[in-house]
Amino acid sequence: MLTLIVSKSKCRRFCDHYTSIAPEDRLRFLTTLSKQYGVNQEAVVQVARSVVSAQEKGETLLLMTEERLRHTLIPQYQQLFSKIGRLEGGVKFLVDMRADILTHLPGVQSEEYKAHMRILQQTIRDLLALWFSVGFLHLQRITWQSPCDMVQKISQYEAVHPIRDMTDLKRRVGSYRRCFVFTHGSMPGEPVVVLHTALTGSISSSIHSILKTPTFSGRRPETDSSSDGDVEEKEELSKISAAIFYSITSTQKGLQGVDLGNYLIKTVVKELQNEFSGITQFSSLSPIPGFKTWLIIEINKALNLKDIGEHSEELLLLSEIEELKNFLGISEESVLKTVKDLIQTHAWIQNEQICDVIKKPLMRLCARYLHREKRRGFALNPVANFHLGNGAVLWRLNWKADMSIRGINQSCGMMVNYRYYLESTEENSRKYLENQVIQTTPDFLSILAVEHAV
Repeated sequence: MLTLIVSKSKCRRFCDHYTSIAPEDRLRFLTTLSKQYGVNQEAVVQVARSVVSAQEKGETLLLMTEERLRHTLIPQYQQLFSKIGRLEGGVKFLVDMRADILTHLPGVQSEEYKAHMRILQQTIRDLLALWFSVGFLHLQRITWQSPCDMVQKISQYEAVHPIRDMTDLKRRVGSYRRCFVFTHGSMPGEPVVVLHTALTGSISSSIHSILKTPTFSGRRPETDSSSDGDVEEKEELSKISAAIFYSITSTQKGLQGVDLGNYLIKTVVKELQNEFSGITQFSSLSPIPGFKTWLIIEINKALNLKDIGEHSEELLLLSEIEELKNFLGISEESVLKTVKDLIQTHAWIQNEQICDVIKKPLMRLCARYLHREKRRGFALNPVANFHLGNGAVLWRLNWKADMSIRGINQSCGMMVNYRYYLESTEENSRKYLENQVIQTTPDFLSILAVEHAV
């Protein structure tokens, strides 16, 4: 018992000491911890040699030696972290420490120290993945009557569509809306992941119809009358047949890489099915972060190759080039650069005729980005990778779906629906994770079909 008390006391002093270090000075502490208290490499080499020699002395000795090797490969600080996790506030301390590691890691110059730091954060991540498994998470619906500090945190943590004011916040937890969070017993009152859902009559194609937000030009689009989101409005069940997941936010950087959003969506689906028997459609309305950046990079590559006389894969089809050339009154050679300028300056937004002309190439290129651009075989876009990994279908690409400055800068105003067909989500997930097969629809593929027809 005395040993346990001393151990807890030392763990507490460790936490207090680390917390007392100024954030900008924690890198030195973390690199020292990762290198000097990690795996004993000399012991690993020695035991590994014993494994080789034990192969000739029977399976029993081999298994015992392998067990010794497994224990030798455990970093020394893992035992410390396991005990810190038992302290009050200890799990949150480790979540915050891992957030610090992830923040500092890109700035580590030494490849040796960077490797040690990666193992340090991976060790904490593996512990957190165990502690934050679905059995230890608690689903909670947030309403306007929820504790004030929890409602305030929902506002502060919202990362997908920032909450503008108290009226906006009140609407997002009001009628025809559901805001759910996962909490964890070791972090009371702290939402670890937040999911905002709109209850509508059909699958939404614009975020403005859900949030009542103005566009970049200041115009307020018409809203879906069945989903105003007013707190006092009585919900009519006959108007609700679709659940739209329009924002999911992981609130803790230290939990990055720990799969919580997948569990939350599946749990919320069951909750909504119990509450509304009339809901038959489940879909996201998702942003497409990174599309505009990717497009500008691809245009720059094409322009640079053209300057040095080399051929590149054409971004624009001949029919698109011809239409843009005739409408804008420019030469064929300057079409691609003009498109780049229009996108970067947002000049296309203010002119409906230009919008009509540029719509087809932008939607086609965005569909290509979502469906064909890959990283290690999986979708390059992180939001696409998340939903496809959950078993959703790449269902519909929506033009002018988010015409806020944020939406325009991310994806030229486009958003995408990932639809969850409950009877096939597990099979879709398996095909994507094992074979990188993206399930989509004929309508979505028709946007890309023109590329093959040329």
